[in-house]
Formats: sequence, C-alpha cells, structure tokens
Amino acid sequence: MHEEGLSGVAVSAMLDGTRPFLIEVQSLVSSAAYGTPQRSATGFDVRRLNMLLAVLEKRAGFKLGVKDVFLNMAGGLKVSDPACDLAVVSAVLSSNFDFSIPSDVCFAGEIGLSGEVRPVAQTDRRIIEAARLGFRKIYVSSFSSLEGLEGQELSGIEVVKVADVPALCRTLFKGN
Repeated sequence: MHEEGLSGVAVSAMLDGTRPFLIEVQSLVSSAAYGTPQRSATGFDVRRLNMLLAVLEKRAGFKLGVKDVFLNMAGGLKVSDPACDLAVVSAVLSSNFDFSIPSDVCFAGEIGLSGEVRPVAQTDRRIIEAARLGFRKIYVSSFSSLEGLEGQELSGIEVVKVADVPALCRTLFKGN
C-alpha cells in the first residue's frame, strides 16, 4: 500500500459486485492559492465529494470552504460504492491536519447528510477480507450488523464502531 507517515492516505474496504477488496484513497488539501477553491476527484464522483465536504463543514465544524481539495482513487479505479465515504472523509481530514493514518487501518461506511456513519452491505465480508490482508483495525458504522462474523477467525483485527463524523474524529485523531 503506502509507507508509514504519509498524510492524506486512507484505505477503503469496498465491494465490486460481491467481491470485497481494499483500495487506497489519496487526498490533498491545501489553501486556495487563486481565490476560488478547486474541487477535483479522479475515480470518485465530484458531486459526492462536494457533499462530503459540506457535511464536514456543517456537521463537524471543519472549515474546508477556503481550501483546495483533490481526491484520487489509487490505481485508476472508478469507485461508486458508498462504503468509500468513510475513507474519503478520513483521507481529507488526514491531509488537512497533516496527520498520517496508520497503514494497517481501513474504513467501510457511508456518510449521511446529517453526518451519521451509515452501515453498508456485507460489512462482515469487508471485515473478513481486511483481516485476511493483515489489517489491524477497521472503522465501521455503529449501526452495522455483524452477524456473519460468528465463528470466523479474524486474525486480531479490531472493529471500531463509530456513529458519526465527530465520533470518527475523536477516535481516529485522539492523542495527536
């Protein structure tokens, strides 16, 4: 994936059809040099990015309206799974604060307009795939049903449940 210490990078556990796989989300947030902030997304719907940025402004108090925000899905993939929202928000905040997210952490959750983290389909399969690939922690919605995990060997992955964007920030950035 990436070296430790890079800000603006988060990993999303997503589905392509029924197959789970993990994708690197890259973000760059910087001061708008030319007055009007730019919003650019490669491999991700720019309207959805704008919506997520508005949620961060309104529901979590982050002032991103005067910042340029660039987003890229590594590998040239085009992503439409709403489960990437949590990784996108995490990558944007990571870049904004120049804080690196550990490379063994991943995300699977949809962000609603009120800032809540909504559960996504087949969360259990995403967690199993992340554990199989050696991830130590995965952030999911606190409303996710994890019934499919009974009896599964999860190889020490910690499932962190978050209810909304402020809760994500408190748990992800604590101590930094």
